Amino acid sequence: MTITRNFFQLVFLCLILNISNLAWAQAYPNKPVRLIVPQSAGGSSDAAARIIALKLSEMWKHNVIVETHPGAGGNIGTDLVAKAPKDGYTLLMTYEGSYAINQWLYGKLPFDSVKDFVTIASISTVPFLVVVNAGSPFKNLHDYIEAAKLADGKLNFASAGNGTVNHLAGEMFKMQAKVNIQHIPYKGITPGVTDLLGGQIDSAFTSIPSVSQFINNGKLRALAVTSAKRSEALPNVPTMQESGLPGFDINTWYGILGPVGLSDVIVKKINADVNEILRQKDTKERLAAIGFEILISTPEEFSQFAQKDIQKWEKVVKSSGAKLD
Repeated sequence: MTITRNFFQLVFLCLILNISNLAWAQAYPNKPVRLIVPQSAGGSSDAAARIIALKLSEMWKHNVIVETHPGAGGNIGTDLVAKAPKDGYTLLMTYEGSYAINQWLYGKLPFDSVKDFVTIASISTVPFLVVVNAGSPFKNLHDYIEAAKLADGKLNFASAGNGTVNHLAGEMFKMQAKVNIQHIPYKGITPGVTDLLGGQIDSAFTSIPSVSQFINNGKLRALAVTSAKRSEALPNVPTMQESGLPGFDINTWYGILGPVGLSDVIVKKINADVNEILRQKDTKERLAAIGFEILISTPEEFSQFAQKDIQKWEKVVKSSGAKLD
């Protein structure tokens, strides 16, 4: 009799919890949501965040406010979210670089990319580019490689900072092309692009959204794209593989994460709402126009490929010798 009573008490408790979680999800959000971008304003993470935030604001009837907190390769903004209340009102818009690379790049981190975060919704994948000033003598990647061999360390490239995808893409390029070019790290890619436009540096490794407007208006020239296939946004730009570097493939993901402990009900609601937005024609067009390719997944699928990328970048970081403390 006692066992039966306890069983029904347990069933009743589960029912109450489910009803409570459902009500919580239906009530969320009931105030503005902060979407933290741990990279600089004007970069690709910021661009994706603002497109999605505008749509979520319309859907939720509460503002989704994009805040950029750059610094330390994305660690400052990322740590802010790791320590935020687990209520869904502080979320992280980040990318593969900060999530998967920093675990191996920094000797000490105040957070763990896997243990301290829950994956919520993937947004897109974005290939990177090798770009030069439109007045540069380099018309294609072959020209650039040949000049780099002759210059032997006198040419340089900008990145968004030590250990970023931009930096490691450049290091992979150096290894595969067997050239020596100098790395110039910036605090975010935006000031690096500014110097490239002004002719202060020779080249940059950067994502398509960060420079698409300058390519389209003829101020920058794209020499090659880092993904295995050509970008839909820049179909005339050849891949690294087509340009003589077989196997070269960098195509980074962007997505939304939250602090671990966030309710599964809230995670699933945000995922469903973001996926609905990503399926809308105007969202696809806006993201595609600046180089993003839509990537829809469940939270579980997002977690699986994100953790695989942590393993992938471990090998690249160790091979490059890059290390920050």
